[in-house]
Amino acid sequence: MCTNTSVVTEFILAGFSHLASLQGLLFSLFLTIYLLTVAGNLLIVVLVSADSALRSPMYFFLRILSALEIGYTSVTVPLLLHHLLTGQRHIPRSGCALQMFLFLFFGATECCLLAAMAYDRYAAICKPLHYPLLLSHRMCLQLAGSAWACGAMVGLGHTSFIFSLHFCGPNAIPHFFCEIQPILQLVCGDTSLNELQIILAAALIILCPFGLILGSYGRILATIFRIPSAVGRRKAFSTCSSHLVVVSLFYSTAIFIYIRPKASYDPATDPLLSLFYAVVTPILNPIIYSLRNTDVKAALKRTIQKMKSAEI
Repeated sequence: MCTNTSVVTEFILAGFSHLASLQGLLFSLFLTIYLLTVAGNLLIVVLVSADSALRSPMYFFLRILSALEIGYTSVTVPLLLHHLLTGQRHIPRSGCALQMFLFLFFGATECCLLAAMAYDRYAAICKPLHYPLLLSHRMCLQLAGSAWACGAMVGLGHTSFIFSLHFCGPNAIPHFFCEIQPILQLVCGDTSLNELQIILAAALIILCPFGLILGSYGRILATIFRIPSAVGRRKAFSTCSSHLVVVSLFYSTAIFIYIRPKASYDPATDPLLSLFYAVVTPILNPIIYSLRNTDVKAALKRTIQKMKSAEI
């Protein structure tokens, strides 16, 4: 039980402060990753918006996913860069709450959007004759809107719940951004009930979409295996292989980080895991979708050719 009755008005993000001699190197590394992430995902947004060949529901969702990744990484990395450059690691309580809300908002929205993308692949492969009806433009808008609404509710619910708890010191967060588990460790008193509520809510928002994705791909694989020709099976699987890679990367880290008790939080290793899903994964998505998707590569070539023709 905490005996200090003072109210915490600001936090200190202590992530990577122990690597004093590497601050410049870390700044250069994270700045490079951030710029490449924004440029790569922005390129996909521009290509899908400008190229008439990328008008299917799959690319409608891909454009939203890329926009989400830009927001997702922009919530954490610019502030991390500021801390590495200036050494000033303080963040006001309101700023910490805002960062947590935005991070959860983008993350939960991506959870739901990946499920919508899996449904798109299911409809395209298992119900090709009904695909235009099942994934009409109106349905795509409804699925995307539902994902955004779900993300907003999750972000607002978790953030308002955690910051309604009492913080009386200390105020040093062993992380590089305002993450749920390390902040929960700073709450005064017994938080076992709060912890259980957070884990159950996280399990609901993570495992429900993940279950829908597994169900969709179970049906997809069953359909693919019934295709008589090897070429047909390979072509059908190639249309969803990129999405499978992204789902594996995103959900494996999300499940490990959020669906576990705070007692298992390790301030030495968990920030490194958070780096993977908060910083590294967003830069992998445009690489995965551009290298493994012939339509995106073709659209990029057409765009480059148009730019060259315009210069002549």
